[in-house]
Amino acid sequence: MFIVESYAVAVILLLITMFCWGSWANTQKLATQSWPFPLFYWDYTLGIVLLSLLFALTLGSIGSEGRSFWVDLQQASPGALLSAFLGGVVFNIANLLLVAAIDIAGMAVAFPVGIGLALVLGVLVNYVATPLGNPVLLFGGVLLVTVAIILDAWAYHQKSRQTAFSGKGLWLSVLAGVLMGFFFRFVAASVATDFANPSPGLMTPYTAVFVFSLGIFLSNFLWNTFFMYRPLKGPKVTYQAYFTRGTPRLHLIGLLGGIIWCIGMSFSMIASEQAGFAISYGLGQGATMIAAAWGVFIWKEFADAPKGTHKLLYAMFACFLMGLTCIIIARLS
Repeated sequence: MFIVESYAVAVILLLITMFCWGSWANTQKLATQSWPFPLFYWDYTLGIVLLSLLFALTLGSIGSEGRSFWVDLQQASPGALLSAFLGGVVFNIANLLLVAAIDIAGMAVAFPVGIGLALVLGVLVNYVATPLGNPVLLFGGVLLVTVAIILDAWAYHQKSRQTAFSGKGLWLSVLAGVLMGFFFRFVAASVATDFANPSPGLMTPYTAVFVFSLGIFLSNFLWNTFFMYRPLKGPKVTYQAYFTRGTPRLHLIGLLGGIIWCIGMSFSMIASEQAGFAISYGLGQGATMIAAAWGVFIWKEFADAPKGTHKLLYAMFACFLMGLTCIIIARLS
């Protein structure tokens, strides 16, 4: 299977992860102009499954090092399989809440607050489990990200004072962030630390991501069904509407969203051997800055914000950049 041999390559993959995780929600913005996000989300989860399977059968099965996908899947212990699967279940409810928050408050708010909070919790949880990297730089970066979250929440408060928005989007972002901070640890616990010679019972990153994707898709019948019939915004939708209202274009947009996100997840896990799980997750969640940039500069979500709000947003971007820089160099110290 394909294995990353250097930290430099790992950082490149994690920067791609950051871009993918920060950009997939643009597909939601495009699709939900025509139909509700719970219907978009079915295609999104299917895209994750398909991309994870494609990577497992290609990158995860070539070369002489490690275990090929099918061999790895067959030898995986029940505990490892359950851990990766639960990671998908936890991620799914967190992501559904995040998508709902995006629908209500916009990308410039939901991502910095939700994913920023997930970054803080995720780095802490994964570093405690696998301490790798300079803790002063790593948690100094996390502190800067926390400041960025506060600045973004403040900017949203300033904006909300002149609009009809309620605090629902902000609180949904917080809840999504808390749950999102823990899903990665479930997946990481199922992955061997030596990819070339993986321990018996544990999985390679390709197999783990595929099992994780099954957890997302199967739990969707529970979590997403709830959001379909008890939506946080707009009227309820039915399964029939998925087939009668969906066009090929809408389905493809949803699939593309899932594919983009899963590229990021796969690269994050592939890079984790060289970078460590805490840095791998933390750097990938720099997606917050990417998504905020989309929301501010492309979707113009703060176009009507009061004077002074954009200074808070620019300060937020500065804190995120400094925080991510600290996280990157923490592995080199």
